[in-house]
Amino acid sequence: MSEHPFRIVFAIFPGMTQLDFTGPHQFLSRLPDSETVVASRDGGDVPAEGLVFAGTQRLSDIPACDLLCVPGGIPAMTVALDIEFTGQIRRLGLGARYITSVCTGSLILGAAGLLQGRRAACHWAYRHLLPLFGAVPDEGRVVRDGSVITGGGVTAGIDFALTVLAEVGGEALARTLQLGLEYAPAPPFDGGTPKTAPAPILEAWQKRMAPMLALREEEARQAAARLSRVSPEEIAR
Repeated sequence: MSEHPFRIVFAIFPGMTQLDFTGPHQFLSRLPDSETVVASRDGGDVPAEGLVFAGTQRLSDIPACDLLCVPGGIPAMTVALDIEFTGQIRRLGLGARYITSVCTGSLILGAAGLLQGRRAACHWAYRHLLPLFGAVPDEGRVVRDGSVITGGGVTAGIDFALTVLAEVGGEALARTLQLGLEYAPAPPFDGGTPKTAPAPILEAWQKRMAPMLALREEEARQAAARLSRVSPEEIAR
């Protein structure tokens, strides 16, 4: 570790899936010789699925970070269309040692132009949208491609955080925190992926989510089209 604290920035937004953020935060904030900053586009309070995260900093006020993490959520593609938010993500990401995300946060990284040619994870229902941003979809629960480390859907955020901890602080630290936080997953059902879920469950989920998925796909195409028209300098402005 350097003489300066290792700065971790979580870039959050209204409506995010809070576990995408709180799971990794629970682990990464315990990295020795580090500081964890929670920031948003406008600063202040950020609502997320019934919880409110208070007192966030403005992204534009943060000069740089060592690790940038972007969570996902239902409105992720709406956020991807926000040129101010994605511009700040790009600015911080280009200067970070690690560019990271959980769930559909990888689509926001993509919209910021940070995943060109990179392998990346995403929630399984949205993974097919990654190529719109020049990324290579990967089914892995945690995927690393150079300085880019991405986690799959929601609960993968804890596996992602342990992977990052082992990278930055060493495997012994990661294992110690895993033990201390008693991370020993043993789900009551084997059905957390499309490959393991019973067919009726998968079909019911897809039917229920179809209208929203169609909207998110259209937003993703809009964000990708905008990215193709805008220069990197304009995106980072």
